[in-house]
Amino acid sequence: MAIKGYIFDYGGTLDTGGDHWGKVILHAYQHHQIPVTEEQYRDAYVYAERTLGRQPIIQPDFTFRQTLEAKIRLQLQHLGLWNTECDENIAHALVDTLYARTQAQTVHSREVLLRLKARYPLVLVSNFYGNLGIVLREFGLDDLFLTVIESAVVGVRKPDPRIFMLGVEALGVRPDEVVVVGDSIDKDILPARQTGCYTVWFQGEPWTDEPIDHTISDQTITDLTELM
Repeated sequence: MAIKGYIFDYGGTLDTGGDHWGKVILHAYQHHQIPVTEEQYRDAYVYAERTLGRQPIIQPDFTFRQTLEAKIRLQLQHLGLWNTECDENIAHALVDTLYARTQAQTVHSREVLLRLKARYPLVLVSNFYGNLGIVLREFGLDDLFLTVIESAVVGVRKPDPRIFMLGVEALGVRPDEVVVVGDSIDKDILPARQTGCYTVWFQGEPWTDEPIDHTISDQTITDLTELM
């Protein structure tokens, strides 16, 4: 194919190396030996994500650290672990661990994206809370993309394929000349295929153990360097 542009997902792709954020946070809980079962944690994770989706808790000026703090606070509240100074110390430890991991991963992502940008225009398409511009500046990714299409801003969310068409239109090329890179089969790969784009699934640690049909995507990678 004649590649003329790339569309990248953000969360779970550029910030975690393909790993689902639910699993990334679970491993931080386990690392800090927080006394909850995986089932309890999963319930808290879903609760927090749904709450953040319904309520304007994440403000447009929130940094990624503040966003993480809001997520972890909601999870710990749901788990009944937000009543003492000790609980707040647990939250700080979790956020510090997760933030350091994210910093390291985004440094790697930036290195690859800079090399790609020298050859192709890049667009970011993400389900996010309205503060993605702040987050990109925080991690030094704000100068890499032709445009950023954020669900909270454009009013369209994945898996609606229209959000990927906005990315294609921003690139000003045909869908079959665009490569879409994302970590989610349901939210990235399937809707991108519906638009006619070439798809690359960034395979990391998934949220569930359900088998995944690798043939759904045109290509599978486990590190962004495989795009080069």
